Amino acid sequence: MNTMRIEIWSDVVCPWCYIGKRRFATALGRFAHRDQVVIVWRSFELDPHAPRHTAGSLNDMLAQKKGISQAQAAAMHQQVTELAAAEGLDYQLDRAKPGNTFDAHRLIHLAAAHNLQAQAKERLLRAYFTEGLPISDHDTLVMIGAELGIAGDEVRAMLDSDAYSEEVRADQRRAAAFGIRGVPFYVIDEQYGVSGAQAPAVFLDALDQAWAAAHPLTLLSASTQPDASCEDGSCAVAPAHDMA
Repeated sequence: MNTMRIEIWSDVVCPWCYIGKRRFATALGRFAHRDQVVIVWRSFELDPHAPRHTAGSLNDMLAQKKGISQAQAAAMHQQVTELAAAEGLDYQLDRAKPGNTFDAHRLIHLAAAHNLQAQAKERLLRAYFTEGLPISDHDTLVMIGAELGIAGDEVRAMLDSDAYSEEVRADQRRAAAFGIRGVPFYVIDEQYGVSGAQAPAVFLDALDQAWAAAHPLTLLSASTQPDASCEDGSCAVAPAHDMA
């Protein structure tokens, strides 16, 4: 069976990545060939140099980064919170605990080895955006791993080593090779790219186009009535004596 492979680069502290995840899921649910789609989540760090634990709130960080006031930062976060709510997501950004996401991405790779990659991605996003859990904290990651069904000792051993570090960096190198500088970013069959948390209709159009390009229609010949066809609102039917 032919399959479509979709690679999605995102970070677990990216508000648009969670929104994009929901919108893409809506599009995929409408895609005629959804059962033939394979999704691979790829690692991307918005701030690779972020410390494991960051003091201050998201409003503080945004205000400092953009050079804007606290009130402006709060308004921007309220806007994205409302957009998330429209997708059924409960953003509690005042509870979010920013930090380095490298180890969270390593956990997603470990989960992939257990065929739990999609579940790990969803759980980490909810932990950060809704529950206010510190997803850079090892105890939190061990807890999440256990919820997914991965033994705590296995998760702890992974975190205490450099396991899956190369896999995370390989994802990042692959993103750079594609020219990806922001997330979310979707790559379909290594041929088509979609940037941002697009509307479901945009995602669905991309899926349809990619599928059609990969599965062109083959016209079968051997018609005994070559003129029995309709074009541009008119029909041509060969005379009876021509078909005798």
